[in-house]
Amino acid sequence: MKSVARYLLFLAAACIARGATAQKLPFKDPKLSFDKRADDLVSRLTLEEKVGQMIDQAKSIPRLGIPEYNWWNECLHGVARAGLATVFPMPIGTAASFDSKLISDIGNATSDEARAKYHEFLRNGKHGRYQGLTFWSPNINIFRDPRWGRGMETYGEDPFLTSVMGVNFVKGLQGDDPHYLKLVATPKHYMVHSGPELERHQFNATTDKYDFYDTYLPAFKATVQKGKAVSIMSAYNAYDGEPAPASVFLLDKVLRTELGFNGYVVSDCDAIYDVYAFHKKAGSKAEASAKSVIAGTDLDCGPTYLTLLDAVKAGMITEKQIDVSLKRLFMARLRLGMFDADKLVKYASIPYSVVNSHANQKLALDAARKSIVLLKNEHDILPLSKNIKTLAVIGPNADAKEVQWGNYNGIPTDEVNITPLQGLRTKLPNAQIIYAPGCELAEFDKGADTAKAKQNFTAAMAAAQQADAVVLCMGLTPKLEGEEMKVQAKGFSGGDRVSIDLPKPQEDLIKAIYKTGKPVVLVLLNGSALSINWEKENLPAIVESWYGGQAAGTAIADVLFGDYNPAGRLPVTFYKSVNDLPDFHDYSMSNRTYRYFKGDVAYAFGYGLSYTTFKYSGIAAPAELAKGKNITVSVNVTNTGKMAGDEVAELYVRHLSDVRKPIHALKGFKRIHLKAGETQAITFTLTSDQLMLVDKTDKWSQETGKIQLFIGGSQPGEKNATTGNVVSKIVNVR
Repeated sequence: MKSVARYLLFLAAACIARGATAQKLPFKDPKLSFDKRADDLVSRLTLEEKVGQMIDQAKSIPRLGIPEYNWWNECLHGVARAGLATVFPMPIGTAASFDSKLISDIGNATSDEARAKYHEFLRNGKHGRYQGLTFWSPNINIFRDPRWGRGMETYGEDPFLTSVMGVNFVKGLQGDDPHYLKLVATPKHYMVHSGPELERHQFNATTDKYDFYDTYLPAFKATVQKGKAVSIMSAYNAYDGEPAPASVFLLDKVLRTELGFNGYVVSDCDAIYDVYAFHKKAGSKAEASAKSVIAGTDLDCGPTYLTLLDAVKAGMITEKQIDVSLKRLFMARLRLGMFDADKLVKYASIPYSVVNSHANQKLALDAARKSIVLLKNEHDILPLSKNIKTLAVIGPNADAKEVQWGNYNGIPTDEVNITPLQGLRTKLPNAQIIYAPGCELAEFDKGADTAKAKQNFTAAMAAAQQADAVVLCMGLTPKLEGEEMKVQAKGFSGGDRVSIDLPKPQEDLIKAIYKTGKPVVLVLLNGSALSINWEKENLPAIVESWYGGQAAGTAIADVLFGDYNPAGRLPVTFYKSVNDLPDFHDYSMSNRTYRYFKGDVAYAFGYGLSYTTFKYSGIAAPAELAKGKNITVSVNVTNTGKMAGDEVAELYVRHLSDVRKPIHALKGFKRIHLKAGETQAITFTLTSDQLMLVDKTDKWSQETGKIQLFIGGSQPGEKNATTGNVVSKIVNVR
């Protein structure tokens, strides 16, 4: 009731202001350009009012009819932290779909729900956190090391895949109206950011400029230039000695000058304070604020920018410099239609009934299915027979509703939030399904309840002994891997991982159940790569399902019993051991990710099996190519098996010249559906930009010489029993 009363008081003040000055306020005139309206609005504010607009909890200005506004909102994989919403798979899962249209559809569905919720909040006089239209998603950092806890929020380890997914998600969020924005998307965390979580407030990431431009920058470049992202979030850490939100190099030279970004920059939360308190690059909060605004950070998630009043008085920054940031911020709000009548903004009419609607539920299921990666299927144990009489479903992730939501999530209704256990029970209504958690997810420092652990283990073994087959639901949880959090478990540290092994309690149970001789299918729910070496060698079937969102259980059951033919591909490398990796603090890309790693891996980036088989043939491309020109490459793909299914055609480029370069790099992918026996011709167009490398002067340029093009269902050189051969063609660039 208090919030309603406050809102009514605000409306009364706003009405008085409008009655006196409505015809005199150009910023409220929708016939004027956004640029002129923003200039007019900024010119009417006092310095104190301006500073009050530069924090995430922006204050109201009743005399101008401007309501309070909270800039903080999240929609990583659906609208987050605002109650009911459709929960899609975590981005690492949707990246595994290798389906760019799917990402666009998820972005569009998410923004539909976001708009509907926003206008419902307004109707109820609410202006709080997670209730606005400025969303701090997607996370397009490169998942360079599997130990990083937030890698599940990303689209994986490859710059090209991340760029394509990021651009499509941003476009889906921001809409296609030529005048008004649907939402504001905010690619993050700019720049060179991927752990360690416990040190992020003072950590200094260093790279040479080759890795900066070759690996870390491309996705930000793409989302700014192709996606037209309106906002960017800076990182906590420093880069080459300068805190990200106060870095003139990152924000002015690269982001605004080189990339042409003209939107606003928001800090990560309390990162401006970090400039002073942890990075020690300012003598006071006022100096940290002034440095950050001058560098190009317009909005502070936190209260530190309130000290800009002191900074102006001390001569650290001018009001004119503050006005630059103010205009960027109000341009975004104007473009969202916040000061215009709903009838002018088509997105204002989206009904609340779209939230977790039947159509969005279907999309969530489609996304969950498409994200699943079949890692092993020895002797075609999968799909399982629906005539099975007794099935044991075992594991701590078998019936854990919140695990499949990941992090930064919304809340689905119970009836659509389906766990693997529920999905399997629905799939097999006439079978006996015996469930047992079996073990803890990890070895927790608090100490295990020995009696309970023994009881759970015994129950799991008894279930396996009675069953005709066993489905093991193992993996991780967002309570073990995630953003800067307290984790007291062996193998984990502050959200990051010390080891990439499957935790010991799970390994012990898996090995014991394997000894029963029953057919075993391992289903993994996790957000990062696991070194499942023993499982790969011994278990007949392994399925990677990630954190699959509200429909995870239905999707898993559909795959296990053949109602959906999996075609997902790994967006990250599954290494054999953490010992194969460089130090976690080392941001050099040397011997990291498939593009530069030279050792043997358990499962490669781009790997994934199917229940059918495919063959590639007839690759066609010109023998020669002039520099600066696009190249068209085509190939025939045939489903040579007996079952219809999707196939992901992956295009890699290898430069044969003697310059610094990746081993090979993904430059195209298409997910297609083929009936049994069907052949389809697919075509890729590579632009000259896609054929460029970072040269010795740290600039993108196109080398002359030979390049080799590869197209297949996996990386060149990787063995893949079901997704076909890899065909290649050499082209001379002159």
